Amino acid sequence: MNEDTLSPSYDVVVIGGGAAGLSGALMLARARRATAVIDAGHPRNAPAGGVHGLLGREGVPPLELAARGRAEARSYGAHIITGEVVTTTRNPTGDFTVTLADGRTTTARRLLITTGLEDVLPDIPGAAARWGKDLVHCPYCHGYEVRDQPLGVIATGPMSVHQALLFRQWTADLVLFTHDQPLPSEEDAEKLAARGVQVITGPIASLDTTDGRLTAITLADGRSIPRAAAAAATGMRARAGFIAGLDLALAPHPSGMGHYLPAEPTGKTTAPGVWAAGNVTDLSAQVGAAAAGAALAAAHLNGDLVTEETQAAVDAHRARATTAV
Repeated sequence: MNEDTLSPSYDVVVIGGGAAGLSGALMLARARRATAVIDAGHPRNAPAGGVHGLLGREGVPPLELAARGRAEARSYGAHIITGEVVTTTRNPTGDFTVTLADGRTTTARRLLITTGLEDVLPDIPGAAARWGKDLVHCPYCHGYEVRDQPLGVIATGPMSVHQALLFRQWTADLVLFTHDQPLPSEEDAEKLAARGVQVITGPIASLDTTDGRLTAITLADGRSIPRAAAAAATGMRARAGFIAGLDLALAPHPSGMGHYLPAEPTGKTTAPGVWAAGNVTDLSAQVGAAAAGAALAAAHLNGDLVTEETQAAVDAHRARATTAV
């Protein structure tokens, strides 16, 4: 992507340039805030063929959506900077210094963290190559595209039975592979049986392909189960290695799905002047929800700046009145 010049200071630096970051930047730039988006250029959804469930942009390729978002934010004056943020520190003056991996720095009165998350795939040969194609995770993002085909759900944790029951909505030919996880409980086994979901035990050896498409899941004991697509719940960890200097830390998600950056519904974190939105705070948010969350956070962030500026104006007004007397 084309890169703007990094200015010495901004009202707001948005760290992360996916749907959430660009949505927040658009809101802030339209509020006439000097805004920069710093993006490392590694979107989580890049392997996917299209973004689904996004009203008005159904099926749009992820990189096209990002390009449109960058153009829209730029049209209101936002800067889009390619780079990886390595540290963020609070200055004695109350603003922040943001340092990039290449040594560039800038300051910001406020920060909006929208760096998303990274998926930790199951350690199965072939998983990385199939990810985002015919190895998927979210039925609402990908279920329709794999409908009515022989599907497999690879158990990776406590949410896998729930994932299998969801994917059953899109196909009648579904297998839950326990892989390296415990067998379903008696209650869960009854639910799966009632819905016609077969359970196959034993570790998976590989995901097999023919002509670039998944065709079978092979177990360590040699069994080969024909499947056209598979789903697996990944481990998810928020991308936020730069937050140590802000007195912030990731926390285990209550669902057991991974680690996230806690924030209020408005995006406000426990660190004054720092907001967060999108998948970094909500591991399950789809593109539309991530973008909406960042727009809300940006509005509250701008309101916080307005409050600060109003108080400064009141203080100055009182000082002038006192001097005049």
